[in-house]
Amino acid sequence: MQWTINGQVREAEVDFRTSLLDLLREQFQLSGTKKGCNQGACGACTVLVDGERINACLALAVQYQGREITTVEGLAERGTLHPVQAAFIEHDGFQCGYCTPGQLCSAVGMAGEFERGLPSAVTQDLAAADLEWSRDELRERMSGNLCRCGAYNGIADAIAASLGKEVVR
Repeated sequence: MQWTINGQVREAEVDFRTSLLDLLREQFQLSGTKKGCNQGACGACTVLVDGERINACLALAVQYQGREITTVEGLAERGTLHPVQAAFIEHDGFQCGYCTPGQLCSAVGMAGEFERGLPSAVTQDLAAADLEWSRDELRERMSGNLCRCGAYNGIADAIAASLGKEVVR
């Protein structure tokens, strides 16, 4: 089977029951993507597929052949951190760091959703041409990513800063 991971075509023979998470970690040694709950509840395994965020623990690797998969290792370009990565450092968006790769990938995917005008459960005006940014929007859109250390204020500040937005507490 063949996948495009972080811009590089990768091949492996795997059981058709192998999760995308296990493929990334065990076959390709991309250990940035974490195995937290292995049930899709914590978001530690969040990766981007064609720019959209998914929980890799719930996805079968075979389903994602031929699609563009981006892990935390693929966010930086030519040694330059992605703006979200730089903002996490600047705003202390992590403590132990276990959830950070999933938070980073989710934030990048969330920003794309917001830019495309996709509403969330708390979007006030579904007919609006431009979505209105708010703390509630950020919290709702990132609610699938848990942080056991409770670094949520730094995470929210980092994401908002990377998007050029301000999060009012």
